[in-house]
Amino acid sequence: MSRRIPRRTLLGGLAVPLLARPALARPPFRLGGEPQPLPSPPILDEAGRTRRLDAFAGRFVLLNVWATWCPPCRREMPALDRLQARLGGDRFMVLPLNIDEPGIEPGRRFYDEIGIRNLPHFWADPLRVQLAFAFVGLPTTLLVDPGGREIGRLQGPFEWDARAAVDQLSAIVGG
Repeated sequence: MSRRIPRRTLLGGLAVPLLARPALARPPFRLGGEPQPLPSPPILDEAGRTRRLDAFAGRFVLLNVWATWCPPCRREMPALDRLQARLGGDRFMVLPLNIDEPGIEPGRRFYDEIGIRNLPHFWADPLRVQLAFAFVGLPTTLLVDPGGREIGRLQGPFEWDARAAVDQLSAIVGG
């Protein structure tokens, strides 16, 4: 026996992701699972060098997959910039991975427009990134341990410089 879902319920449920706002009072990651090996697509840095995630081994990496055409991604970028300024160093870094179709240049223009000063800029092919990291929407943020394994994942925007995020990441990194 099939059950009909009222149209308002269905439309309301479909609209929820469009209304998503960054969370403030809770830590971004639920930890405790087994760290998962993480494949790496080729990542292009601003100097034009191709890298992989193992180039960042030895420190925790907050890998944020984003695009300039994604409004929640654009809104969270200043908070990621402030997080990098606060916690970035030998033990931790924010790695924003732009997946704009035309390449690295739209992301660079966006950084310049809004005054991003502390974040590096990386680009990778959108399809390769989606296949490697198995995500559905943007932004998607992965927390990667110093051994290159995924230990946390957050789908959607977050206020990365909020106290809950800074406290959790500081505790994880040991700083």
